[in-house]
Amino acid sequence: MTTEQDMPASVWSAIQDAPVRELFPGIRVRLLWTGDNGAKACVLEMDANTCWQGVDVHEPGPEEVFVVSGVFNDGDRDYPAGSFIHAPAGSSHVPQTTTGCTLFLFYPEG
Repeated sequence: MTTEQDMPASVWSAIQDAPVRELFPGIRVRLLWTGDNGAKACVLEMDANTCWQGVDVHEPGPEEVFVVSGVFNDGDRDYPAGSFIHAPAGSSHVPQTTTGCTLFLFYPEG
């Protein structure tokens, strides 16, 4: 039986304190959390009129995307703020935006 004292403490981070890394011109990622199994959560910020350089392939596992603000385009269609996207392992897309957008990304398998 699991008791309260066996439960791990919550882990939290603030976006303004998360280290920022520029992936491509105008596209930045902020790592918020990394799990023991390689899972990770981050925020991706894309300036207006930016596009991922190359194809983003989801390996080894899926990618979960929530559009926080702006309009995200995966190379096929637009997703406005409030949209949730599940990209299964092995799928791919070309992230881009004309308006600029902020995305919350979760990789359950790294």
